[in-house]
Amino acid sequence: MTVRPITRVALVGAGALALLGPLAATTASAAPTASGDARGADRVLAAPYAVEPYETVNVRSGPARSYSKVGSVAAGQPRGAYCWTHGETISDHGYTNNVWVKLVEGYVSAVYLKGNEYGDLPASARC
Repeated sequence: MTVRPITRVALVGAGALALLGPLAATTASAAPTASGDARGADRVLAAPYAVEPYETVNVRSGPARSYSKVGSVAAGQPRGAYCWTHGETISDHGYTNNVWVKLVEGYVSAVYLKGNEYGDLPASARC
């Protein structure tokens, strides 16, 4: 029997990630770094979309500031995202939006994400 090594390759787009299916979910580990946070690349691979905050943003357990803070994402650090939902309306830097994006680790307001009003997720990616 011949054994061939499997190489993980980063693919772009939900369709390509869907082809990976369970492979992406089981191989994307959250290995801690010196600061105790998991590597951003692994967290991007674990979800069908990627988002990037333009400033450091709090991650909440639900789509409102009243939910507990479960962490934060530094500006420019990509994170995996699953879908978006309506939640508390947030106004900051001249933008107002009630869209919250579900990340691997929790929810962030789309006001702080690069891209369109859905944090660059497709409008059809509703939770």
